[in-house]
Amino acid sequence: MKAVIIGGVAAGMSAASKIKRNDPTAEVTVYEKGHFLSYGACGLPYYVSGENPDYTKMIARTREQFEKSGIRTHLFHEVMSVSPDKKTVTVKDINSGSVLEDSYDSLMVATGCGSVIPPISGIDNSGVFYIKTLEDGLVLQRIAANAAVRRCVIIGGGYIGIEMTEAFLHLGKEVTVIEGASRILSPFEPEFSEMAAQELIQNGAQVKTGERVLAIEEQQTHRLVRTSHGEYQADIVLMSVGVMPATQFLKSTGMRMAKNGAIIVDREMRTSIPGIYAAGDCAVTYNKVMEEDYFLPLGTVANKCGRIAGGNMLGRHDKFVGALGTAAIKVCGIEMGRTGMSEADAIRLGIDYRTKMISSYNHPPYYPGQKALAIKLIYEKGTRRLLGACAAGQQGAVLRVDMFAIAIHNGMTTTELGMVDLAYAPPFAGVWDAVHIAANAAK
Repeated sequence: MKAVIIGGVAAGMSAASKIKRNDPTAEVTVYEKGHFLSYGACGLPYYVSGENPDYTKMIARTREQFEKSGIRTHLFHEVMSVSPDKKTVTVKDINSGSVLEDSYDSLMVATGCGSVIPPISGIDNSGVFYIKTLEDGLVLQRIAANAAVRRCVIIGGGYIGIEMTEAFLHLGKEVTVIEGASRILSPFEPEFSEMAAQELIQNGAQVKTGERVLAIEEQQTHRLVRTSHGEYQADIVLMSVGVMPATQFLKSTGMRMAKNGAIIVDREMRTSIPGIYAAGDCAVTYNKVMEEDYFLPLGTVANKCGRIAGGNMLGRHDKFVGALGTAAIKVCGIEMGRTGMSEADAIRLGIDYRTKMISSYNHPPYYPGQKALAIKLIYEKGTRRLLGACAAGQQGAVLRVDMFAIAIHNGMTTTELGMVDLAYAPPFAGVWDAVHIAANAAK
């Protein structure tokens, strides 16, 4: 069997590795348009900040390791088109400009996403940066390390925008984050978005919400970011307004796609074209608790679905059980996590739900270092089935969100969760953990 994989980061290399483990005789070829394979892009903010000074630590496996296992890798090679009838791909060598055609028995698309480039005047000016790839991170790290770069404006208050806000604060920069929506970190409940905003403000950042960026002007000594509410001087501007699936090269194939260009796949990662699979940020994901396809560009999902795709390309029929959108973020001194449905999701789906917000602690007061936790649960009225959760605090919040994710994954009720046998010892938790307290308060 000859497998061709387009894209060599999370989902693509997970699939390639799965194929070679299950069938060492399979011919596996990977085309990656960038310089690196199999790296953790989520580590980029901490490389830019200097907290991790070695970018190679983000690389899970090197090209040499993949080649040693029998996987053929071609860097700086971009697939320009796919011909499903002929079962071929047309590939451009970015360095030489030459074009080649390759055939496949089974094809996987794992091209991920590209950064959204909004139609803003001055978007192409020097000093405007993006951070999506490891190459982006290497450039931005060098720029940010320059002491002359003092004022940073970040456009976009999502996960990456807020992580980069913290990174620049860590470097002693003056940081302004501008978000067009009414709050930052919109996947979280509003109460938690506000906690994050206040934490950033207390650490020296300006947080501007409900402001639309109109233009980025090049001045003699700086850039000027004009918005619907004012203007902000910057030495550098970081654009982080979202991502778009990198699937434009597939338009002529007739492959089914969502409105945003994400490839529609079934739970076996099969596309609408026989013999072609897709996974990762370029494809939709099945959401287990909402029972619908969802666009969920997360590395956790990409790696799982890539592995499933690799096995199924060999003839298996493994199904993805589904994701919950579980995610976490560190915002200066606090950690935050969320999983499952939001209130907005429950309203959209017409679910009769209730919420409960509680304050608790990570462990008892008779052990030093007790920290407060805020937890919000969303659950179904009547059945008390847990639907979603958010948590925040200086220590232990994300650990609790993982517990809630397991409960939601298994369809547990708050009543059941309130009596689960969790570990107790003063350094770690009370006899009634914060998870118990939140679940038992959800009546």
